[in-house]
Amino acid sequence: MGSTCSKIHFSFFKLSVDFLSVSRNLKWGPDPHVENACVGCNSVEKKIYVHLNYTFPCVRLLNATHQIGCQSSLSGNVGVLHELESEENLDWVLTSGPNPPYMVILESRLFTRSIMMKLKEGSGRVAGVVVVAPNINPPEGFSPHTACPNDNSGVYTENYDPTLAHCNATVWNPLGNGLAYEEFDFPIFSVKDDNDTRVIRQCYQDHNRRVNGSNPQFPLCAMQLRSSMSAVTNTATCKRRNDINFSLTPDRVCDELGDFNIWASSRPMNTTTKGHKEFESVVIAAARMDSRSFFFDIAPGAESTASGIVTLLAAAHALRRATQEAPPNRTILYTFFQGETFDYIGSSRMVYDMENNQFPLDLDNIHSVLEVSQVYILIYLGLWLHSDPVSRKNSSVKEEVEKLVNGLKSASAGLNVSVDEPDVSQPLPPSSFQRFLLARPIPGVVIGNYRSSFTNRYYESMYDNAEYLNVSYPENMTSEEQLEHFPETVKTLTEVATLVARALYVQAGGNETQLANITADPQIVNQMLYSFLVRANNSWLQQLVPTDFTNHLADRPTNFYVGVIQYFSEPTTLVQYMLANMTGSVVNVTQEDCQKQREDKDDDQSKHLYTYMWVQGAAPPNSTEREGFCVRSTVHRSIAVSPAFELHEYTTSNYSTWTESVWKPITGRIFLVASHDLEMLTLGVGITVLLTSLVLTYVISSKADILFSSGREPTSATY
Repeated sequence: MGSTCSKIHFSFFKLSVDFLSVSRNLKWGPDPHVENACVGCNSVEKKIYVHLNYTFPCVRLLNATHQIGCQSSLSGNVGVLHELESEENLDWVLTSGPNPPYMVILESRLFTRSIMMKLKEGSGRVAGVVVVAPNINPPEGFSPHTACPNDNSGVYTENYDPTLAHCNATVWNPLGNGLAYEEFDFPIFSVKDDNDTRVIRQCYQDHNRRVNGSNPQFPLCAMQLRSSMSAVTNTATCKRRNDINFSLTPDRVCDELGDFNIWASSRPMNTTTKGHKEFESVVIAAARMDSRSFFFDIAPGAESTASGIVTLLAAAHALRRATQEAPPNRTILYTFFQGETFDYIGSSRMVYDMENNQFPLDLDNIHSVLEVSQVYILIYLGLWLHSDPVSRKNSSVKEEVEKLVNGLKSASAGLNVSVDEPDVSQPLPPSSFQRFLLARPIPGVVIGNYRSSFTNRYYESMYDNAEYLNVSYPENMTSEEQLEHFPETVKTLTEVATLVARALYVQAGGNETQLANITADPQIVNQMLYSFLVRANNSWLQQLVPTDFTNHLADRPTNFYVGVIQYFSEPTTLVQYMLANMTGSVVNVTQEDCQKQREDKDDDQSKHLYTYMWVQGAAPPNSTEREGFCVRSTVHRSIAVSPAFELHEYTTSNYSTWTESVWKPITGRIFLVASHDLEMLTLGVGITVLLTSLVLTYVISSKADILFSSGREPTSATY
């Protein structure tokens, strides 16, 4: 036990056997009937506490002006459990309950702005909140994001067009309640509706539930949630504290959000030389790579993110042969931006790099932009082509936008996808394209499944998942069978990917006679959807990555949260390898040469044009040894950290300033707690015993010569 025992409250000792019976009845931990199952199970700590294994906390984020999210005290918040049954039941927590503070358990249907703001206002009686995540999505919809995503960070400001600023013309996310952008001074955790939840509920039912209107009697079931955050106030404050060095290994209090953008060109481009390239004109095909929800580590982003990624990757794959056999006049630049949820981190950094000759292209090389937004559709809904009404006042921009729109409409011929334009006075939806427009007027279109507001009922929430996209498989199917099974969503996204690929080819100046040969592959679409929304650890994706990356492939959906630059980002790496395999080619070189970015020992030029990746490939039948190969592609990474951190402008409104607080270990556990009177009695008895022992020790020590004296034998005695 060691140091663990020092953390245990003495007043809990008598409750350990009672609570252990609760956990045993729920089959928590080793079977008590198995002899010698666990010697360590006899520790006092394990008899008192049951730890929650699968919790997802709300964490603290900061920007130039304030902080959002949740936190606990350094040692964790402790409160008596109370299960909220309805909003009317809040009175028990906020006023009448006799044993505050309370740790409130909420069903997901009660996780609303109204209830959470009332709990926030009465936080003196609220120790924390536990939200039970349902196994099915709430039909009424839920979005903790704001109604106007990325307000103040896009192109629509008072300086650009006051009538379009702050979603005056269009509220894009009408279900957005803004909860994810509030600050709570108590911890909020999400738990799955499984063993953890059953333990919590049984403990509550046995000890805390009111019977016949009478108040529950001690001992009561309590919970401790620990999510102590190091950063406070805003990004400028936490970055200043990061720079204070009192030791050789100073502690950070926050890290900037960011990762890498992934991009690839339809033909080789010298990446060593930066800035403007003569005679180079590119069409940017863009999608975002990140999402978020209220809780850390849960960002499934099925419609908001994955639908766009899969569509653009499938379009790039469909264009590979056409762009090689009949290259269009312009280069297509497939671009995947990271950190767009947080004030367009990735796109603002790419624009900044282009403006400062830190990217292989500059803004003058950009011909036009086609951005793929949320594109999961039901056939009868169709797609909408959004453009900027302000830049269209420029005649040359208007002409090119109309060409792009007409190209998309022509490309839909023969497909089960309808496309149309909304009112031409309507502004662009939240999109990476807005950051390019901030720099200069550029022709562009954002394609999405919404006209004037998002059809996604779970935008930036934990419910924007595979279930919402109807990506499901029969229960008796193996993983291999699921990879071959095509849900209806696969068919619609394949149609959309074909539409995007054909429109890109025409926009890049390709010959329209080639369009019939440009068709997305439904099997590729299904494999990507499965990898992003069900599990990345599958046989198809294992073939596309290096051996040392396979340990990072998880048996769960991809988490699309951007994270901080210091740590591995799952979606970025997956997109990088998928894009390389979709657009690249296999070259016959050794593993050593491949990893050294060359085709032979004398080759010192290819590394300026291509990226080489050695992937592990598939294992032949009746063999466990994989046959690796080298993929040569034009896929590259570029930094996706806000320019604000390079410029040290932590209070700027021109760029994203989002940071994530560093935190102490995040834990949750439940236990039984005695009444305050019993605790005081136990303390009093303990002090009395201590004082009595001190007095007795003093008396005995002072009278030791008398009490312990004995007759001494004469020194001359002999035997």
